[in-house]
Parts: sequence; C-alpha cells; structure tokens
Amino acid sequence: MGRYLLDSHIFLWFKRNPSKLGKTALAEIENTENTLFVSGIGLWELADKASKGKLPEFAAIMDRGPGALEFALRESGFRLLPLELLHMARAYRLVHHHGDPFDRLMIAQALVEDLIFISRDTAFRRYAGLKLLAA
Repeated sequence: MGRYLLDSHIFLWFKRNPSKLGKTALAEIENTENTLFVSGIGLWELADKASKGKLPEFAAIMDRGPGALEFALRESGFRLLPLELLHMARAYRLVHHHGDPFDRLMIAQALVEDLIFISRDTAFRRYAGLKLLAA
C-alpha cells in the first residue's frame, strides 16, 4: 500500500481525461489499497487559474461551491491534505530549483508527509529526498 500526493494537473487529468496519465501512475491512482491525497495548495492553484478563465472545467466545479469540490475529491477516493506549519517551514528551506510557490509548497508537503508525488513536472527530480512517480 502506497501513499501518494497528486500534483494539481494530475488531479484534473484523472477527473476529466485519465488517458493522459502514464500506465503506472494511473494504476497506482486506481489501486484502492493506496492512500491518495490532493493538496489544498494544488486546489488553490487550480482555483486561481480558473478565476482567470484558464480552466473552465474547474471553474464549473467552483461555481457550484465547496460541496462540489469536496464531492469531486470524495468520489475519486482522494483525501484533502491541508497546509500545515511544518509544510511552510520545509518549503522555506527548499533549494530554489523551482520558482512556482504552489509547487514548492506541494513538494514540501510530500517531503514532510513522506508521500510519493505524482507529477509530470521533470524539474521536481532535482529535489533531494523527494519520491517522485512520473505521470
């Protein structure tokens, strides 16, 4: 049984177009023995992009309110990973291989919580200790 954190784009791909995911990543997400988390930071990133007109599918969920987002997580078996003070402290100490603050916080969450991070972002490979599953 594995413990995984889904990058924000992985959450979206799984919800609307799972064929974009690699076979291994999809198998791990669909494996009911695994524990899967979606970061509140990643959801905030999606909401920010949706508010700027970039993600109409996510905007449609947000327009229905927080209950719709909670349902989208629950129906897929995903758990919400909130931002904790330990995550912020770890992000503060991260080497700046990546400038995106959303990604840096999610990397810190994966490190602190000892989660395997599922992402397609190859820049994450530069972070020592980060367990990464390429999507």
